[in-house]
Amino acid sequence: MASQEPQELPERLKGEEPAPPSKNALKKAQKEKEKQEKAAKRQEQERLEKAKADANDTAKHLYGKLPDGIVQQGDKKVLPPTKLRDLSPSLEGQEVTIRARVHNARTQSAKLAFLDLRQRTELIQAVIAEGGEDGVSRQMVKWTGGLSRESIVLVTGLIQVPREPIHSATISNLELHLQRVYVVSEGPVQLPMQVKDAMRPPPTEEEEKEGQVDSQGTPIVLLNTRLDNRVLSLRTPTDQAIFQINTAVCELYREFMLKNQFQELQTPKIAGAATEGGSGVFELNYFGSPAYLTQSPQFYKQMAIAGDMERVFEIGPVFRAENSNTARHLTEFTGLDFEMEIQESWEEIIDFAEALLIFIFKGLQSRCQYWMSVIQREYPDAGNFKIPEGRAPRLKFSEGIQMLKDAGIEASADEDISTTNEKSLGRLIRTRFSTDLFFLTHYPTSARPFYTHLSPTTPHLTHSYDAFMRGQEIVSGAQRIHDPAALTARMRSMEPPLDPDSNGFRHYVNAFRMGCPPHGGGGFGLNRVTMLWLGLGNIRQATLFPRDPGRTAP
Repeated sequence: MASQEPQELPERLKGEEPAPPSKNALKKAQKEKEKQEKAAKRQEQERLEKAKADANDTAKHLYGKLPDGIVQQGDKKVLPPTKLRDLSPSLEGQEVTIRARVHNARTQSAKLAFLDLRQRTELIQAVIAEGGEDGVSRQMVKWTGGLSRESIVLVTGLIQVPREPIHSATISNLELHLQRVYVVSEGPVQLPMQVKDAMRPPPTEEEEKEGQVDSQGTPIVLLNTRLDNRVLSLRTPTDQAIFQINTAVCELYREFMLKNQFQELQTPKIAGAATEGGSGVFELNYFGSPAYLTQSPQFYKQMAIAGDMERVFEIGPVFRAENSNTARHLTEFTGLDFEMEIQESWEEIIDFAEALLIFIFKGLQSRCQYWMSVIQREYPDAGNFKIPEGRAPRLKFSEGIQMLKDAGIEASADEDISTTNEKSLGRLIRTRFSTDLFFLTHYPTSARPFYTHLSPTTPHLTHSYDAFMRGQEIVSGAQRIHDPAALTARMRSMEPPLDPDSNGFRHYVNAFRMGCPPHGGGGFGLNRVTMLWLGLGNIRQATLFPRDPGRTAP
């Protein structure tokens, strides 16, 4: 390859010195240098002033961040924490220690600041002022007034009765005058939503369309925003109380069952066949073979009865692969199920289900008055549920359909009742019988699963029932087929047919081939009962971490 001649370098690169900076550039550089020097001098001055202030801060031992968020054992001045619910005017002038969240913090002046302290369902105002016997400093006042919302603090102070009620606090007749303030866990400066803005019911679909703020300029916190930030929404007093109601329903249910000699079960949630039939089931690849998340503990309850357990119940998860994006449906919920031997009549099951529901409702009224009062701050009609004086109304399915038709509402006796018609029937029942609880019985075979016992006199009907709250179905139950020949015939008559000898069904069917007494039972969803009892707008509000077709997190 031929060599190339070296290229001629530009004149400036041959050794010519670069041009000196212009006067404007020099002047700009000088200004920048002076600016940096002033900033450094100011920072140093602020550091010195802070150091001097800290050195002169006689109260620095009275506030700050706790190591590991724990009070050291050697600190004799910090009392055991007191619950806000235990405070009363009788404690006026006494010193108490409280661990709570900072609901709000504001500085009134260099000498005065306020904290709104929240502890689950209660809120109290706390005041910190310069001076006092403990020698609160201005630095302490400033630090306290600047605490981030949702920080957890451990404070000690004197209980005082204010001159006028503090309407912004649930404990309006007391005030806490702070002497010591320690941070246990610091909250972030920026939150995805404010707890105080979520302390009212979520908006309806129409309200969601109107904008991000209400007529007073307060941010509207949508239900999805609350669910996306569930840890924050759970801190609202109403949510705290709602899940206490959930707890109470489970407690009352278990109490009633044990009192009536029922035995608690813990059944598998993975099965070889869909217990309810149909397509609403989650299929799994179970080590190369198909398996399903159980739609209910139905098979196992019945097999337990065949195993001479006589009366059984369960509280556990239930899975439904139904693409229903409604206010009352979930793909996973907590089911409360029971099964029992029948002695004389299949209506023993309905009698038991009614007694169970009445026990739970009356228990909620008598045992949960405090939690109900908290919920009623946002939902004034919560718990406004009409319990029947005597036996709850029981109508045959056909009678309920006729009642709708008599009211001019279109309905069919050959298929399951629609949600809209359920609610309409509930209003008619409430008007006629003055109750929010009623039963429909004898559903058509097309509306019931294969294991439901057929009526011996009217084979197209079943020995089945549903219980309704406020016009919405909560309990579904029936007598079950216990005769193996009748069960297998019923399975093969389904569309599509079910094979009683398949791997998914053979153990279930064999339980009846080995002899099984007449039996029946029912089941209901915890979350729906709580929703309807409280009059909430959406079942997700009564579900800790809801699962629906569009939500698998958090």
